[in-house]
Amino acid sequence: MSDSSLHPDRSESPAGLYVHIPFCVAKCGYCSFASYPCGGAPPAGYLDAVRQEAETLARHPLVRGRAFATLFVGGGTPTIYGGEELAGMIRHCRGLFDLAPDAEVTVEANPNTVDEAKLADLRRAGVNRLSIGVQAFSDRLLGQIERRHTVAQALAAVRAARAAGFANVNLDLIYGLPTQGIDDWRETLAQALDLSPEHLALYALSVEEGTPFSRREARGELALPDEETLLAMEESAYLALAGAGYERYEISNFARSGLRSRHNGNYWRNGAYLGLGAAAVSCLDHLRFRAVAEPDRFAALVAEGRQPWLDLEGLSPAAAFRETVIMGLRLLAGIAVDELEARFGVTPQAYYGSVLDRLMDQGLVAITDGRLYLTPRALPVANQVLAELV
Repeated sequence: MSDSSLHPDRSESPAGLYVHIPFCVAKCGYCSFASYPCGGAPPAGYLDAVRQEAETLARHPLVRGRAFATLFVGGGTPTIYGGEELAGMIRHCRGLFDLAPDAEVTVEANPNTVDEAKLADLRRAGVNRLSIGVQAFSDRLLGQIERRHTVAQALAAVRAARAAGFANVNLDLIYGLPTQGIDDWRETLAQALDLSPEHLALYALSVEEGTPFSRREARGELALPDEETLLAMEESAYLALAGAGYERYEISNFARSGLRSRHNGNYWRNGAYLGLGAAAVSCLDHLRFRAVAEPDRFAALVAEGRQPWLDLEGLSPAAAFRETVIMGLRLLAGIAVDELEARFGVTPQAYYGSVLDRLMDQGLVAITDGRLYLTPRALPVANQVLAELV
């Protein structure tokens, strides 16, 4: 199928709003994200720069009049800031953008940066979902991955969230950690389930190039679990969470009924989103733009009245189609073929042809009741399968 046969994306769903806070108390050895350790208090002027950028973009033709369904404050560690500071920035954004009355408003937090008073400040600002980066319920393993919190602090953070009124809490967990065995992972899962979070995100450790972990791995200093152990960890997680009433709705995400991540769901459907802050990415009307990563440079550009964008890319209908397919296939329900055809004027069968036929013959993807999805056989090797469709 020729790319010229695709028509532009006709999706008109509400967008997502993302705010990036790039500071952490310390940077973990495995982290490849745009984050910067600041030890004590983070720069006070950064939130001022975010507010100023928000004011400018709220008036931009790409944004003005656009509806937003979610707000997500991520990092880094957003809760490295004080509760009133962070709450003030969130209120400012709510006042500038057309955020739905029932919007999902999420803030990411590390256990050693929150208490009940700070979380109560966030609740009063309209935050209704908290995502806590626990990673492991083992002080030994937390030390292995250079996390700065303890199991006791993780438990206290969840208790503080409940006391502050949060009824929607996500816990991030990582498996495949150095020296981690299957029993360690089962213990982490058991402790997580004892806390009854509404949502769980489970990620395999990825050793990214350029991180301290990649250098340690090159020197043979990382005792990582083998592939068989990783598969056993995945299988035990899926069984434990299914038994506890969680629905696996995305490759790495599990939720109680009605409590899927709406913000991330917009990404998986390849919807529109606006990013604020250093290193934040936006995608609006087939234009993708990314801000400079360095917080000081970001703040300086905003103060000068200049757009802090590092690059600007126009997405062709073909690129948007491929991204929509790849992101949609992360969802276990997959993506509706007729919706793709309505948005782009072409079906996956027509666009991918023999490539899709081969994946279907191998039992890795299927089409049932008009939906294209990854089969259970494909989930453990999802990244390799999706790479075939790029």
